[in-house]
Amino acid sequence: MGDEKATGLSRGLTNYGDKDFSIYLRNSFASSMGYSREVLKKPIVGIANSFSGFNNCHRHFPELLEAVKRGVLLGGGLPIEFPTISLGEVFLSPTSLKFRNLMSMDTEEMVRAQPMDAVVLMGGCDKTVPAQLMGAASADLPAVQLVAGPMMTSRYGEERLGACTDCRRFWGKYRAGDVSTEQINDIEGRLATTAGTCAVMGTASTMACIAETLGMSLPGTAAIPAVHADRLRAAEASGRAAANMIDQPIRPSEVITEKSVENALRMLLALGGSTNAIVHLTAVAGRLGIKVSLEKMNALSDTTPVLVNLKPVGEHYMEDFFFAGGVGAVLRELKPLLHLDTLTVAGETLGDRLERDPGYVDHRVIAKADAPLEPQGGLVGLFGNLAPRGAVLKRSAADETLFEKTGRAVVFNSLEDLANRVDDPDLDITRDDFMVLQNAGPKSASGMPEAGYLPIPKKLSAQGVKDMVRISDARMSGTAFGTIVLHVAPEASVGGPLALVRNGDQIKLSVKDKSIDLLVSDEELARRKSEWKSENVPAEMRRGYDRLYASEVSQADEGCDFAFLQPIDFKSDS
Repeated sequence: MGDEKATGLSRGLTNYGDKDFSIYLRNSFASSMGYSREVLKKPIVGIANSFSGFNNCHRHFPELLEAVKRGVLLGGGLPIEFPTISLGEVFLSPTSLKFRNLMSMDTEEMVRAQPMDAVVLMGGCDKTVPAQLMGAASADLPAVQLVAGPMMTSRYGEERLGACTDCRRFWGKYRAGDVSTEQINDIEGRLATTAGTCAVMGTASTMACIAETLGMSLPGTAAIPAVHADRLRAAEASGRAAANMIDQPIRPSEVITEKSVENALRMLLALGGSTNAIVHLTAVAGRLGIKVSLEKMNALSDTTPVLVNLKPVGEHYMEDFFFAGGVGAVLRELKPLLHLDTLTVAGETLGDRLERDPGYVDHRVIAKADAPLEPQGGLVGLFGNLAPRGAVLKRSAADETLFEKTGRAVVFNSLEDLANRVDDPDLDITRDDFMVLQNAGPKSASGMPEAGYLPIPKKLSAQGVKDMVRISDARMSGTAFGTIVLHVAPEASVGGPLALVRNGDQIKLSVKDKSIDLLVSDEELARRKSEWKSENVPAEMRRGYDRLYASEVSQADEGCDFAFLQPIDFKSDS
């Protein structure tokens, strides 16, 4: 028995000091699950299932799972499902990002520890896809990413609704007094009405498009709505593709390369996608020793147009993007800028795919490259004495009249301080000021939440103010919009320059120069730094994963990953 090829249940044997006994014992316990001896000889495709009752985006996974299993069986493999941590975006405290690395570790270790020849990764909700890609990259077993797909839109009167850009739009109206309590309660029940991820180009949809562009998902599968029959067909095809890789392995390290990462950056910029995606892509690439810098992003952004007319940047929704041609249509428009020799889990190159798939495109939703929505990419990295290691602005979702501006800082030193004072009628603030939030970065107590979308103070929103410059070391939802500077690095809670900003300081923003500067002398900043003290609870005074996270999480420009999860010889630029 011990000489059999190491596939299926013979892989990764539990160590009892006797290989043949290990196989014998494993087969006997597997038999208790009703498998025949013939079935137990088959190669195995594991299915990492992140279904959870605390994850509304994944509530259709039981049906999707059956389609994956069907595809594996058609491909000659034995499908075996296993659970992993699931990250339901709005059900986690303090924020889902804190647990992304934990889910990646769970995925990596279970893929490596259990006997499987390939794996299908079922995810979707914001942090689940990057977590699974990070884990798969580290385990480096043939893997196919299957995403949940976006929700369909709903209606409120004559208005079309989709989570969660419209969530924020109506909440802003409610805070301004334009929508009543009765109306907001009605709207609340209409914003998210089907299974799936947010219906706009938020983080989940952006990461789905990135996974397809990297080559880790099957072509044409990123944008299929969760409730569409094509989503089930995509699940079946993903299971079959994973089974095909048993005899012809394609490993994540062959798919996620410097070239495919650059293609993914181009896609992110053309989508006007989520700012979160640059953090996630940096972490995924970092697992294979590939560096992603904001300087590199800026260079690509200068030559990559915004092509996709979806909320929060434009006016359409993900279901429109799907019917307009999806990722394939965007890739065809970007073709002269792409590396076409990158490999996909379908066993073909990107160039082969684009030659094979001429496809339909609706240019009302996906613009032509020679007539783009905007000539430059949706994201831009900013540098200066306020952000020595960079910050990010989603310029495609911002007010360009605020791009070249100097303003007075109105500082909130924590999320609690923001909540307590932002709506105080006596708050000293005008529409021309810069709102600054400190201590909301990855090492802070809040764990870098999506709090960078600072609410416009009620007294300003009541005056009709819709946008103003907001700066923080936090993140914001990919569904949000506004002139918002995020991911300031290094963060305030480790003594970065953001911690030294005081009320009344002048800050200069220049999108043209890609800069963000605190107009305070070096001498004064040095004095303030000498008086600064961290308010973080020391890592050694914490316990469990909270302690691990506090001691090991990196800054935003490094992907907020743990250094010990990256290759031993991989060093960040910082």
